Amino acid sequence: MSQWSQVQQLEIKFLEQVDQFYDDNFPMEIRHLLAQWIESQDWEAASNNEAMAMILLQNLLIQVDEQLDRVSQEKNLLLIHNLKRIRKLLQGKYHGNPMHIAVIISNCLREERRILAAASMPVQGPLEKSLQNSVVSERQRNVEHKVSAIKNSAQMTDQDVKYLEDLQEEFDFRYKTIQSLEQSDKNSALIKQEMLALQAMLNTLDYKRKEVLSKIGRVIHEIDMLMSNMLTEELLDWKRRQQIACIGGPLHGGLDQLQNCFTLLAESLFQVRRQLEKLDELLTRLTYDGDPIPVQRPQLLEKVNFLLYNLFRNSFVVERQPCMPTHPQRPMVLKTLIQFTVKLRLLIKLPELNYQIRVKATIDNNRRFVLCGTHVKAMNMDESANGSLSVEFRHLQPKEMKSSAGSKGNEGPHMVTEELHSISFETQVCLYGLTINLETSSLPVVMISNVSQLPNAWASIIWYNLSTNDPQNLSFFNNPPAATLSQLLEVLSWQFSSYVGRGLNSEQLNMLAEKLMGQQVSYNDYQLSWAKFCKEHLPGKSFTFWVWLEAILDLIKKHILPLWIDGYVMGFVSKEKERILLKDKTPGTFLLRFSESNLGGITFTWVDQLENGEVTFHSVEPYNKGRLAALPFADILRDYKVIMADNVPENPLKYLYPDIPKDKAFGKHYSCQPNEVSKPSDGGVKGYVPSVFIPVSKILNDSTDPHSPSDLLPMSPSVYAVLREHLSPTVIETAVRCKHFHS
Repeated sequence: MSQWSQVQQLEIKFLEQVDQFYDDNFPMEIRHLLAQWIESQDWEAASNNEAMAMILLQNLLIQVDEQLDRVSQEKNLLLIHNLKRIRKLLQGKYHGNPMHIAVIISNCLREERRILAAASMPVQGPLEKSLQNSVVSERQRNVEHKVSAIKNSAQMTDQDVKYLEDLQEEFDFRYKTIQSLEQSDKNSALIKQEMLALQAMLNTLDYKRKEVLSKIGRVIHEIDMLMSNMLTEELLDWKRRQQIACIGGPLHGGLDQLQNCFTLLAESLFQVRRQLEKLDELLTRLTYDGDPIPVQRPQLLEKVNFLLYNLFRNSFVVERQPCMPTHPQRPMVLKTLIQFTVKLRLLIKLPELNYQIRVKATIDNNRRFVLCGTHVKAMNMDESANGSLSVEFRHLQPKEMKSSAGSKGNEGPHMVTEELHSISFETQVCLYGLTINLETSSLPVVMISNVSQLPNAWASIIWYNLSTNDPQNLSFFNNPPAATLSQLLEVLSWQFSSYVGRGLNSEQLNMLAEKLMGQQVSYNDYQLSWAKFCKEHLPGKSFTFWVWLEAILDLIKKHILPLWIDGYVMGFVSKEKERILLKDKTPGTFLLRFSESNLGGITFTWVDQLENGEVTFHSVEPYNKGRLAALPFADILRDYKVIMADNVPENPLKYLYPDIPKDKAFGKHYSCQPNEVSKPSDGGVKGYVPSVFIPVSKILNDSTDPHSPSDLLPMSPSVYAVLREHLSPTVIETAVRCKHFHS
């Protein structure tokens, strides 16, 4: 079943979540019509490879054209209209930046997988629940409402300033008219009456000046309060959501909404600034005793400039954290001399700033790293599909200076992967007489010099972003805090949903909890140390919990991904639990689990019944990536044979737990069907019969477990069937035994 088919079967509350991340950037119609094709492409790799992204974009447009041809034949006018509009939109929006659509589609697919994993969980995880707090949503709506109200107030004040300007011009005209009269005329009763009228106008001017200043002050106060409270909280929440998304959590939206709020506030502040400049202009033409402008205007202008400085400083954010294109699901782990990408955005989107802001990237000097490649670029609105003012560095690479590299041999692996660094960015904004220096930094990154350090480096990134909201605590691992086990388990499930397409259910998480704690207790409030997670060896093992788990992720990704996504690999189940599950099942029922003693190993256990009714269990020696590289795991399950004493080889695997016929579960993953393999012709003139490796184990009378499955017989299923037709079971068994004993 395709991923999209699974999504469509979700409950309405999950479908509403899916609906939120499909829009004109990637319309749901295309996701629906091209579901199979979209899921078969590597959008993740394309998101960091421009040439690959361009090819995928062109192929996507071809797929849309084919759908257009199909619906044209069906004369579906509405769908024809929508597809033409969507095709034009996709080509126009992404032709200049094909990697952007690859990022969008990759994120959508990943978010679908996360929602599917969440739907399979009995309860929502604590981290995800906190990110979807209804109070947060209400605050978002309040911020947008208040920003809109502030913008309207600033515009209304513009009208008041214009009225004040008109009133003062009339006063100037009438006053100058009186001044131009002869002295004799000034003593007339009419002129005296006019002087009284001018005094009344001056009183009105004074009242209006005070009123305008008061309104400006209220607008400034509202902006100040909004920035100090709700907007700051919104920005911090977005940054926290970004942290969680970087370690596999829900995608972080809301940056476009924040950009809209920041931009409207900046426009309002610049509008207020112009109003104050206009008041200063009116002041030069007319002032009087008790004039409020010279008293209040400097303070208001100082406050406006202060708010603009703060607004700009907060608006400079890292939109996409540093990430190597070769490891898109492991952001913030950077390898020396390997390129990484990072994207920044200025949330204040003003046309005057397009191509006017040059951003410089640097790295801290903790171990005297330097950045090679283009490290100064201009922000612009042309490269982003949504027109944001941003800059993306695509060709940066960290290099370690020789003086620091020379001491590297004295450093242990944990010291390297627990050492945090940050990529810093600085720029300067010059606008309307203001000069504002801006600085921001990435989340802490871990530098590695060898890809073998990647697993432990990624563990450091997980632990940091799970445990703290602080974006720049580079000394975090000097005394790393403990993590709540319930939150850690949620993050571990995200590793599976984001990296291998299917998260962990509650039973699988319980097994991991028991492995971490060593006993079965409630783990809601259990605090787990960093050492126990990543540094201390598991009891009786030569590796840590994290190394064991990372090896399983690697095994799934490279060798059993389709089986894992289909949910047929129970995986995390102890030997004791598997026997409880299998003991009452039909003989031949089996389950698949990951080895607890071998790194990156998978095994299967089946239940059998002796003639006296006694239930027995058999577990095959785990298959590792070396064996699975030679023979697909689905084919192993299909062709696996066991030689029982005095019996011919037979496949003991009949039903996948709980009662799924083996071929029904794995049939679509077989590299070829047994009946598709040619039988040898009678005369043998049609060439060779294709051969396959058949895994065979031998179970002795006094053994409950088979021998190693490493003996792979080069025999096709059809050849084996022919041999059974012409040879007795004893002869076949003798031949197999000879092969087994000589290997």
